[in-house]
Amino acid sequence: MKAQLEEMQRSALDEIQAVSSLRDLDECRVKWLGRKGALTDILRGVSSAPVEERPALGKAANELKIALTEALDGRREALESTEQARDAEENRVDFSLPGRRPRRGHAHLISQVSEEIIGIFAELGFKVAWGPDIETEYYNFDSLNTPAEHPARDSHDTFFVRPGVVLRTHTSPVQMRVMESVKPPVAIVAPGRVYRVDWDASHSPMFYQLEGLLVDEGVTFADLKGTIAHFLRRFFGKDCKPRFRPHFFPFTEPSAEVDMTCTVCNGSGCRLCKHSGWIEILGCGMVHPNVFRNAKYDYERYTGFAFGFGIDRIGLLRHSINTIHHLYENDLRFLEQF
Repeated sequence: MKAQLEEMQRSALDEIQAVSSLRDLDECRVKWLGRKGALTDILRGVSSAPVEERPALGKAANELKIALTEALDGRREALESTEQARDAEENRVDFSLPGRRPRRGHAHLISQVSEEIIGIFAELGFKVAWGPDIETEYYNFDSLNTPAEHPARDSHDTFFVRPGVVLRTHTSPVQMRVMESVKPPVAIVAPGRVYRVDWDASHSPMFYQLEGLLVDEGVTFADLKGTIAHFLRRFFGKDCKPRFRPHFFPFTEPSAEVDMTCTVCNGSGCRLCKHSGWIEILGCGMVHPNVFRNAKYDYERYTGFAFGFGIDRIGLLRHSINTIHHLYENDLRFLEQF
C-alpha cells in the first residue's frame, strides 16, 4: 500500500502540473481528493492492513493529502494569475484612442413645433392652459354651442369612452374650463392631444392641436386677423400671406377658415396646393354669445376670438412632409433629421 501511495503521488502531481484550466483543475481535485476519489479509496483500505503497519500508512496518506492539496492550491494561483493577465490584455484600454461620446437625444419634431408656436404667442401675452384628454360631452360639445344632432357627436367621428364621456375631439374644452374660473381679460393657448375617428395620409386618430382664445372689452375681428397674420409670418416667414374665407363653426360667429400661400410653390401652384397656390391652415372666428352665456360672461360687455389648428399639420407644411404617420412611427431615420 505504501508503494501504491508513492505511485499515486507521482501520478497526481504530474497531472496537476499539466492542467491548463481552472475547470480541469477542479475535476482533478475531485478525482484525487473527492469523496469517491483515489486517496479516499486507499484510506478506506488502511483498516485491513496489519496492525503494526497502520500508523505508518495513515501518516503517509495524510502527508500525501497535504502534498496534493498544496499542489492544487499552487496550481490554482498560477492559473488564476494567467487568466487575469489574459483578461487584462484582452480588455486593455488604449488611452491614446479618441473617446466614444454617448449619443444625445433631442426633442421630437412635434415638441419642437409646439414649443416654437407657444413661444410666438407668449410674445403676444398669451399664457398656456391645459385640460384633460378625457372629457364630458358637456365641455366637449354642449358648452361650445354644439347641438345634440351635430354630426361631430356621432360615433363615426368621436371616440366614446362611455355614454356622456368622450376622448376630446379638440382642445376647445380648455377655453370653457378657463372661462369658468377666470374673469376677463383672458388670453390663452391650449396645446394637447386630441382624438378623432379618422385615418388617411393627412389625418391620424390621435394628433396634436392648439386652441387660442382672447377675451376682453373691444376685441374685434381685425384683432383676430392681425394675430393670425403675425403668427403665420413669424412661423413660416415674412412672405407668408393669409387669406380668410367665410365658414361655419358652432362655437364662433362670424367664423372663417384661413388659408396661407403654399410653402412649396410660394403661391404659383403645385400638387400640394392642388395648383391653387393656397393651403388651408386653421379655423377661427369670434366667440359665439352662447359660449359666453355658458361661461357666465357678459356677452354685451365682452367680445373675443378663438382659433385652432393642428400642430402636426403646421410641422408637415413647414418641412414638406408628405404624411402625418411619419411623426408617429418612431423611425429614427426620419426623426433624426429634425
